[in-house]
Amino acid sequence: MSVEEGKKAPDFTAPTDGGGKLKLSELRGKPVVLYFYPKDDTPGCTTQACGFRDAAPAYKKLKAQVIGISKDSVARHDKFKAKHDLNFPLVSDEDGKICEKYGTWIEKSLYGRKYMGIDRATFLIDKDGVVRKVWHKVKVKGHVEEVAEALAAL
Repeated sequence: MSVEEGKKAPDFTAPTDGGGKLKLSELRGKPVVLYFYPKDDTPGCTTQACGFRDAAPAYKKLKAQVIGISKDSVARHDKFKAKHDLNFPLVSDEDGKICEKYGTWIEKSLYGRKYMGIDRATFLIDKDGVVRKVWHKVKVKGHVEEVAEALAAL
């Protein structure tokens, strides 16, 4: 399955860092930046998470909620969040059901070896729960700023 621009964002309820739970539809009324990343505490993922952390004032001004999602456990998310002082929720999708709904669990290739992994992707969801912009195969450099520009244009 894949999520398309102009369609409702698939709802989900999942555990977050700190022992919390997040239900996407409960965030209606404000825009949501939902970003999928491969793994806590790896170079690209750390750079991306810290980019969203550092851009928090700009995102707050736009009344947006940033949410990171990976297949890491809540315990790993807790460590990652504490280590890098992240200021947004990290959702644990250990069973991969959210990745499946959003089409981010894909076949990848590294040195000719095929394997399944998370497509680094971002979904910009408006206050009504409609997906307004989708980025697949995200390049970390400049991405946080690109998302902020799209958010400001909503």
